Amino acid sequence: MGLNKKSVDDINVSGKRVLVRCDFNVPLKDGEITDETRIVAALPTIQKLIKDGGKVILCSHLGKVKNGPNEGESLAPVAKRLSEKLGKEVNFVADYNVTGEAATAAVEAMKEGDVVLLQNTRFRGKEETKNGEEFSKELADLADVYVCDAFGSSHRAHASVAGVTDVVRAKGGECAVGYLMQKEIDFLGNAVENPVRPFVAILGGAKVADKLNVINNLLEKCDTLIIGGGMAFTFLKAKGYEIGNSLVDEEKLDYCKEMMEKAEKLGKKLLLPVDTTIAAGFPNPIDAEIEVSVVDADKIPSDMEGLDIGEKTAALYADAVKSAKTVVWNGPMGVFENPILAKGTIAVAKALAETDATTIIGGGDSAAAVNQLGFADKMSHISTGGGASLEFLEGKELPGVVAADDK
Repeated sequence: MGLNKKSVDDINVSGKRVLVRCDFNVPLKDGEITDETRIVAALPTIQKLIKDGGKVILCSHLGKVKNGPNEGESLAPVAKRLSEKLGKEVNFVADYNVTGEAATAAVEAMKEGDVVLLQNTRFRGKEETKNGEEFSKELADLADVYVCDAFGSSHRAHASVAGVTDVVRAKGGECAVGYLMQKEIDFLGNAVENPVRPFVAILGGAKVADKLNVINNLLEKCDTLIIGGGMAFTFLKAKGYEIGNSLVDEEKLDYCKEMMEKAEKLGKKLLLPVDTTIAAGFPNPIDAEIEVSVVDADKIPSDMEGLDIGEKTAALYADAVKSAKTVVWNGPMGVFENPILAKGTIAVAKALAETDATTIIGGGDSAAAVNQLGFADKMSHISTGGGASLEFLEGKELPGVVAADDK
């Protein structure tokens, strides 16, 4: 994967119209933003382009927009918050067509350093279909230069992520990545392609199926692979253990056996839970009080369910992290949303917080866990993309990364 991409530091935007694909897919409640992390993360790139005299045109999707354009998924609250953060007015184009006459007029009226935010790109329908070609052209018509800073969307070959770059390039424009994308490429890309060793990868979460290619790819790259979360029980069953009512992916038992054999053949350590925290059933609601006990991983009673790693496993995993120089973590060790079942995830987060290694959290639930548990500021990098970071760890080429110009 070519990771040496042109960034906003490599392009001259003075007086030029710069279309920036951001990730403003923020959570909203009653029209108010409940977590502004993604807006804050986009600021350095936007501020750089303003400072350099660019005419900055921002675009992003928000939500899944299943029932057509609606005010509940408009980017209006984002424009308001951005104006406050930047200390200058962000001109919001509310037109549901996104790139219509209102957008054209707003862009024509721009002076150097002005900022315009277009409406939710998903309001135009499916960006990856035939409709995407027309949308790509209309987006490119608004700009001279394109910057992608939406890592969370970079695994999708959508009009506003990849399609637009061909049209901008065809008319002599440059396509670069923003600071956020650059950071993701530097940390995630280099961790997988060129890690400082020992390299420890930790995978958790519910299903083996979600991480098939990640397990396979990381086994070839890392020195130690640690498995936790619900997916560990499919591995334990593949070893012939009784796992009771624990989550299991019956169709992936042979795959787990293959991966354990592969680790042995490659001389890699594959660590599985040696003990597990069990209960009579899944907590309902998820944060409800629940009675638990801890048993060895091969002694789970047939009527019980494993919901977190046990203390011995937490110590084993923490120990493996201590000597590492690079650690990538994707997926919690148990039902971390429940305080009683969060101990394993907390133990791993604490081990990462205390190591001198480069620690990279691969988006999604593990990012949420690290943030919720208060360890975020102790990590080297927390990825902003769930699906995108997983595909990066699989070794896949991401359309949004590939589409940027090489240096």
